[in-house]
Amino acid sequence: MSKIQTQNQMIATTDVSDAHPDAQVAEPVFADFGGKLDFHGPIKTLKVFEDNAQVRAVLETPGKGRVLVVDGGGSPRCALVGGNLGVLGVKNGWAGIVVYGYIRDSIEISDQNIGVKALGSHPRKSEKGLHSAVEDKLLEFAGVRFKPGAYLYADADGIVVTDQPVHGR
Repeated sequence: MSKIQTQNQMIATTDVSDAHPDAQVAEPVFADFGGKLDFHGPIKTLKVFEDNAQVRAVLETPGKGRVLVVDGGGSPRCALVGGNLGVLGVKNGWAGIVVYGYIRDSIEISDQNIGVKALGSHPRKSEKGLHSAVEDKLLEFAGVRFKPGAYLYADADGIVVTDQPVHGR
C-alpha cells in the first residue's frame, strides 16, 4: 500500500513507519494467527503469567476497536489465548490481540475475524487462579513500550506503536 487509509481498511505498517520515523517498531518476534492480518486500534494492556483468567475477563468486555496487548512474560509453558477467547474478542468488538506468549487452537483462530499475533502456538492450556494480573500499566517487550491508550498498527510486516492515531492525517 502506498497510502495510509481510513477506518476498516488496511493501514500498512511500512507506511506508518515511513511517515512517522519516531514511531516504535516491535522486534520481529511475532507470528500471525488471526483471520485478520492487518488491524489497528488504541492499546489496552494486561500483564499475566501462565494464567489467562483475566485475559478472558477483559475480552468479555466491550473492545470498542481496541487492541489487547498481553504480556505473558514470553513463557513457553502454556497458551494464554485459545479459540474460545478469540470468539469473545470478535463478539465484543476487539480489533486484535497481541500476546507476548503463546496461543492455542491456531487453526480455529485463523478462521476468526480478529487480528492475533503471538510468539507461537502451544497445546497446553493455562492454569486458572494461580497468579494475579495487572491491567492498564506500561508494558515493555519486543523493544517497545506499550502504553495504555497509545495506538497500535499491525500487519504481516510487523507492529508499529504511536502515541496518537496517525492514520487519516
